[in-house]
Amino acid sequence: MPPRRRKQAGSSQQQQLDIDTAQVADPVGAVPVVESATREGAHDGASDNEKIKQRTSSKSPDRKKNAGTHRRRQTVRKPINQSRRFVFFLGAFLGIFLAWYFAAKDATFDVLQELNLDALSEFVDEIKDNFPIGLLKEAEDISKQEQQRLKQEAFAIGRHMREEGIRAKYPVVMVPGVISTGLESWSVVDTTECGCEQYFRKRLWGSFNMLRAMFLDKTCWLKHIMLDPHTGLDPEGYKLRAAQGLDAADFFMAGYWIWNKILENLAVIAYDPNTMHSAAYDWRLSYIDLERRDGYFSKLKVLIEEHKRLRGQKTVLVSHSMGSQVVFFFFKWVEAAGPEFGNGGNTWVNDYVEAFVDISGSTLGTPKSIVALLSGEMRDTVQLNALAVYGLEKFFSRAERALLLRTFTGIASMLPKGGDAVWGALTHAPDDDPAQNRSTSYGNFLQFQTVLSDMSSKNLTVAESIEFLYSQAPHWFRDRIKENYSFGLAKTRQELVANENDYRKWVNPLEVALPNAPDLKIFCFYGIGKPTERAYVYQEEKDKSNVKLNVTISSYSSQNPEPVIMGEGDGTVSLLTHAMCHKWKEQGSKFNPGNSKVVIVEMPHEPERFDVRGGPKTADHVDVLGRAELNELVLKVASGNGHEIQDRLVSKLAEYAAKIDLGEN
Repeated sequence: MPPRRRKQAGSSQQQQLDIDTAQVADPVGAVPVVESATREGAHDGASDNEKIKQRTSSKSPDRKKNAGTHRRRQTVRKPINQSRRFVFFLGAFLGIFLAWYFAAKDATFDVLQELNLDALSEFVDEIKDNFPIGLLKEAEDISKQEQQRLKQEAFAIGRHMREEGIRAKYPVVMVPGVISTGLESWSVVDTTECGCEQYFRKRLWGSFNMLRAMFLDKTCWLKHIMLDPHTGLDPEGYKLRAAQGLDAADFFMAGYWIWNKILENLAVIAYDPNTMHSAAYDWRLSYIDLERRDGYFSKLKVLIEEHKRLRGQKTVLVSHSMGSQVVFFFFKWVEAAGPEFGNGGNTWVNDYVEAFVDISGSTLGTPKSIVALLSGEMRDTVQLNALAVYGLEKFFSRAERALLLRTFTGIASMLPKGGDAVWGALTHAPDDDPAQNRSTSYGNFLQFQTVLSDMSSKNLTVAESIEFLYSQAPHWFRDRIKENYSFGLAKTRQELVANENDYRKWVNPLEVALPNAPDLKIFCFYGIGKPTERAYVYQEEKDKSNVKLNVTISSYSSQNPEPVIMGEGDGTVSLLTHAMCHKWKEQGSKFNPGNSKVVIVEMPHEPERFDVRGGPKTADHVDVLGRAELNELVLKVASGNGHEIQDRLVSKLAEYAAKIDLGEN
């Protein structure tokens, strides 16, 4: 076979795009960092033909016989898998594939679009022709078996439970977490900054279109995705809305599932689009704006009431991450009286909701949200999965990311609640464990090792860090947050009652109680055993104009080996946020006036070594939605068998919760 010459031309592209922040009064600025991407590749191939030399002894009496035997041996062909040509082509093919694979991980999208794989396809076909038929057939059989195994695993939990007689009973409404719901453009009129028509009904969050637009049309993507900082709604000329239906949050992108595993298993026990729904929402908005702009809670109320009217059954609400806070807010909104509220009366939740399933909920917030909003730190922050993190970290500076997130009032709902009583003082915190032999407390939340000014002159608790965030952010951010949320603690029953008519308190279960619903069942399912960010070492920037931020997380060094201090949790949400479930469970708790039954199941993180999503025993914040045990628990609740679920406490959270003083009961 004559050698083929192949050349893969490199390509380079540099983009200079600016965020138009004329309408945003940010004191520290948000100048985009210009990034360029250059990718070069080359492929060289060569082959050598060796001559076979045989020696025969002229002194041997059997010379003629040996020579004849030699000639016959020369005509015998080696097995294909032992030939040098086969080894060469196999090595060349693997080399090309590996080079393409690793290059593609960092390749820019324009290179991928221009890449012509026709020549590679021809090469693969030729290589394939040299494989033994038996080997090809065996590989095909293995592939089919693997595909069948994956298909069986996808529905395995549902099939197993169906065999045990489990069937659909209660209608199910799923409430996704932050960033899980895809956002699609409904802008149809081009603006001076970008052409909107090209993105009509395309997902600019939650698809490969998102990554493509981030890189190729950065300014236009930002114009669509950012909210007006003063109103917290769409900027003039742009309109993004949450995708609807079950596919709104089943996959974040093709191949990256979120709710799909649960959907599959519910379908096996006879659920369908008439009996299970995804209550997708625009997670960028504040909760009250979800109702004002989209009528979100009104639609949810009607959906649940229709389920009972048509099927005679209450509804099971299944939430994940920030979705647990959305459900809690809904409980308060639906029973409140007023022109903007549900007016359902004080027995509505008890009459219409069978159970509330809280999966890895951020009920008391998460410390990571502070650093995300303070300095744009994104790694695993606020439940961002790997693909979302890749896009935001790849194409945006920290200052840009901080500004972007600050316009999303919904993100700020995840700021930690309860102050020092829950998250600790500088010298102590409820989740400090002497066995960890730490030199500082988790309550010492933001630590400055080098003092440059008053800004870095003292360390801060969680409560102080929120105030520090206000001082570093634009005034519109502080105003928007205080207009929509509260992060305090009601220490008396009188305070709880007084807060009932203040919607700013409805996102905080420490300032308002659960509805008086004695028949409501609450299930708290959350992961444990995965290191989770709990405190940080920060530094004041010397050249603030360079990074466009006043403070950032310190860099790793020999003097500072642990700038991010890890604690307990599921990799994203701190274990301590689930202390609320334990407080609800206390007999006579002022936060649970109806004495609703609370069941807590802790799930240890036991990932499979070679499964990128962790496998059936993962307890990672997002991947837990595919955990086999969790799917079984959800199906039990939905089918009316929730009474079989028993408490399982593995961590020390019950001890930590007992240390938290929430005032008189």
